[in-house]
Amino acid sequence: MMLEFRNPIPVIVEDGKEGYAIYVRDGGTFENDIWCVIHCENGIIRHYRSDQVKMNTSGTFGITALSNFALANKQTK
Repeated sequence: MMLEFRNPIPVIVEDGKEGYAIYVRDGGTFENDIWCVIHCENGIIRHYRSDQVKMNTSGTFGITALSNFALANKQTK
């Protein structure tokens, strides 16, 4: 199953790169889902597992880009 987002979701991926998730595909019962992300910096489209994607900002959950960037950097070191 694939879910295409009406509004792209701002995310942070590898090494703190920002991008927008445009759809997510079901990876199966025991697998991570696959996220399709467009990088803000250069427009490259890449696919990531669920454990490689972090939400960039969310007013609902109080997630800010700065706090999420710090979290992404801690995991890569």
